[in-house]
Amino acid sequence: QVQLAESGGGLVQTGGSLRLSCVASGLTFSNYAMGWFRQAPGKEREFVAAITAGGLMPHYIDSVKGRFTISRDNSKNTVSLQMSSLEPEDTAVYYCVAYSRSDYYSDFQSWGQGTQVTVSS
Repeated sequence: QVQLAESGGGLVQTGGSLRLSCVASGLTFSNYAMGWFRQAPGKEREFVAAITAGGLMPHYIDSVKGRFTISRDNSKNTVSLQMSSLEPEDTAVYYCVAYSRSDYYSDFQSWGQGTQVTVSS
């Protein structure tokens, strides 16, 4: 059974930084693309960033380009999201996701429970 455990969320002021991490178990981590989604109160869940199984071709939603960086360490079964220049609009529950193939154009095989990020103005 695939399990994804996020950590690193919290409360930060506008302009601050946070680093989210997601540790995966129950799968051959290096075979699958990984990503991050978020859901703000009253809004639908939206894509934030994704990275291929080999750690190449990071992809971002336009609103976070230049501020967020996704990375992975296949030796530690971990995918991270470094978030800088945070804005109140980034406030959301952030979810880690494992795709079903090595690319992020595939379906999802598992979701984490989410970690809350709150950016105060």
